Amino acid sequence: MTATLISAGEIRAAHAAIAPHIRRTPIIEVDGSDFGIAAARLVLKLESMQHAGSFKARGAFTNLLTREIPHAGVVAASGGNHGAAVAFAAMKLKVPAKIFVPSIASPAKIKQITDYGAELVITGERYADALAASEAWVAQSGALPIHAFDQRETMLGQGTVGLEFEEQAEQITTLIVAVGGGGLIAGLAAWYDGRIKIVAVEPTQAPTLTRALEAGRPVDAEAGGVAAESLAPRRVGELVFPVIQRHINETVLVSDDAILDAQRQLWKMLRVVAEPGGAAALAALTSRQYVPAPQERVGVLICGGNTAAVDFK
Repeated sequence: MTATLISAGEIRAAHAAIAPHIRRTPIIEVDGSDFGIAAARLVLKLESMQHAGSFKARGAFTNLLTREIPHAGVVAASGGNHGAAVAFAAMKLKVPAKIFVPSIASPAKIKQITDYGAELVITGERYADALAASEAWVAQSGALPIHAFDQRETMLGQGTVGLEFEEQAEQITTLIVAVGGGGLIAGLAAWYDGRIKIVAVEPTQAPTLTRALEAGRPVDAEAGGVAAESLAPRRVGELVFPVIQRHINETVLVSDDAILDAQRQLWKMLRVVAEPGGAAALAALTSRQYVPAPQERVGVLICGGNTAAVDFK
């Protein structure tokens, strides 16, 4: 598989198709000193405010709008966010959906999936278990599988984040992105096509992309940590890996403590609610695992907000 699996032109076409169904999420410019980051100006894109609470809605709608849907509907395996996004898109487009999630999926995400009217199956402990169960259901039912990351249409949809971000903040020279299976960062990499520096961030307990880059191919990695439901698929996708390998400049590992601290800081400083995976990119900066050069203009993707961590009174 070549690294030209998807193009910027195709991402633009996907964006035109899904634009009536998604939100153009806002950006917020902040002084890095607010987060203890010296000499840095940050631009945050809040995909945590996307429909269904994450960027995943983009890939879900791209799949449902550009592929032929059988009578049996669609099926997805997910740690939570992809399942919620597919359930939301299926509800809006009046398509039957069945979602498989592992037992580690958060109650907030499980409730979303059922609220959107999808059939929910909780099985196994990790994403890989849910994926295996979903594949068995596809063979039995004939439903259309919508992969969380290793699907061309999914990558195209996630790449529309980059299109919007560039229109909103064309001045950024570095983009910091959390990585799970790799669909988001592959889509972003295909959109920017080497025009900016892209930094991948992973939890130390789920170094999926780091291990793949070391091996030169997707391999199994640890799959734990506080962000396991969104950033720990065990291995990066076969389709996304060549795109990432070609375009990603650097990978950074962050601890669970750093992720939770970034999550708290987002709420304290900006009143932005992010789940652990959604705060991981910022954690690379707040924990100083990535230190921008003085001339860098840094974009940070806050990719998900599906959490019940904020206790409203």
